[in-house]
Amino acid sequence: MTRKINRVAIIGTGVIGASWAALFLAKGLEVVATDVAPNAEASLKRSIEAAWPALKRLGLAPGASQSNLKFVADLPAALKNADFVQENGPERIDFKRTLYKQLDELLPADVIIASSSSGLTMSEIQVGAPIHPERCVIGHPFNPPHLIPLVEVVGGARTSEDTIKRAMEFYDSLGKRTIRLRKELPGHVANRLQAALGREVYYLVAEGVVSVADVDTAVCWGPGLRWGVMGQVMLNHLAGGQGGIEHYFEQFTGPVTAWWKVLGSPELTLEVRQKLIDGLHAEVGSRSMDELSTQRDEVLLGLLELRSKSETPSVVPGKAVGVGDKALG
Repeated sequence: MTRKINRVAIIGTGVIGASWAALFLAKGLEVVATDVAPNAEASLKRSIEAAWPALKRLGLAPGASQSNLKFVADLPAALKNADFVQENGPERIDFKRTLYKQLDELLPADVIIASSSSGLTMSEIQVGAPIHPERCVIGHPFNPPHLIPLVEVVGGARTSEDTIKRAMEFYDSLGKRTIRLRKELPGHVANRLQAALGREVYYLVAEGVVSVADVDTAVCWGPGLRWGVMGQVMLNHLAGGQGGIEHYFEQFTGPVTAWWKVLGSPELTLEVRQKLIDGLHAEVGSRSMDELSTQRDEVLLGLLELRSKSETPSVVPGKAVGVGDKALG
């Protein structure tokens, strides 16, 4: 990498920005954060403090400390001596372009500007950075970034290959799992996968096929468990038994494509939304948001610790589930 990254500027310290900040600090980096929202500094520090036990459990880098955080309200001051920028502003193209014009004018040419945007494309955003659009890239995390390893990296029409390479090397150095998108699409990859599943979940509830609680059980206690170990195509390979993916396609192409034709396209009318809302609250019961997020994070930590013991991300100790069973499910 042409520039060693020691200091990261965080632009926007909401849920995603605060989580990024906690991760960067845990990896031994200096973080300078800025946000114009009222009480942003206090909120950021609370979020980092709350995330720190989990990061400590996963392992802090030498020199990692919450004291390496600096908050400044002034954007130029926040960018001073920054080696990398992680932008987490509102998902509005006018806002992004205005911000990127400022960043482009204030930062040295070799400082990467990475956006956490989950919906806007970099080709749209980098229009606001006419001086050095080549250093602008999407670095989209999955929530919460300090725990979920995935980062989706995708350039815009004017992003350089060097920027994409350097961004991926930086995220990889933090222990993230990067994927590169070679085409821009709204929602990138992971959110599109979520959207596809969510559409069918909402359809099944709207049609009265299953309750909210039961469809959530079907996801997290069925395929969701396997998705936490291997991806869909690898699982298809196992489902083919000793014949692997080739046998899977021979046996299941017909049934699977037949199901595609009858997948639902629900309309999120007020009535359907209320049905989902009521079902969700029945499933939640008396549990608070803090209790739910604690439960989520504790299980995630356990899975991450288990996976860290594996030699590769797609291998777990012992016999792989599904080998030889020749079952689509």
